Parts: sequence; C-alpha cells; structure tokens
Amino acid sequence: MDEDATASNSCAAETFDPDLIHAIFKLVWRRRAEKSRGGNEDIDIEPAPETSRRNRSTTANASALKVSCELLRIFITEAIQRSAFIAEAEGATVIEPTHLERVLPQLLLDF
Repeated sequence: MDEDATASNSCAAETFDPDLIHAIFKLVWRRRAEKSRGGNEDIDIEPAPETSRRNRSTTANASALKVSCELLRIFITEAIQRSAFIAEAEGATVIEPTHLERVLPQLLLDF
C-alpha cells in the first residue's frame, strides 16, 4: 500500500503549476477581451454584484485550475505515448514532429 501512496504522490508532483496555468488563462482572457472590445479588461478585480455579466472580469477558482492542470498533463502524456508508438512502428528512436502531427487529429477528437 505504501507503493501506491508513493506513486500517487509522485504523480501529483509531476503536474503543471496551477499558478502557471492561471497566468496563461489570464493572458488568453485578456487578449480575447482586447480583441472583442478593443479595451483592457482587469482580470483580478472581483466584480460588484450589480455589474452586468458583459462587464465582469473572467476568473477561475482553485478547483478549476487543479482540474485544468490534470487535464493538460493527461493530454500531453497521451500525445507523447501515441507519438512514441508511431515512431516505434517506423523504427525511429526519436519522436519527430511528424509523429505528433499524425496523432493530433485523433487525439483532439478523443479529448
């Protein structure tokens, strides 16, 4: 049982940093806001209850960030595994970008 606990702890340590993912999300949200409105949206300010939905900033709670980190980890792991399978079938010892290009369409459909 200790091995299972150790494996789950090491797996949790190998995920993305939620602060990094939050920073990426904020950047994307800010760019979308600027693109759609031509203005700058402040992401960190909590909206007042009377603020309309259109004027509110976009936020993410800790649970959503944690799940997003895990989803990204699984997605990238699966992409590497599928690319490695294609590379091995071709007799290559290194995963090339073409291997990833071959698996991405199906991988995106699977997720």
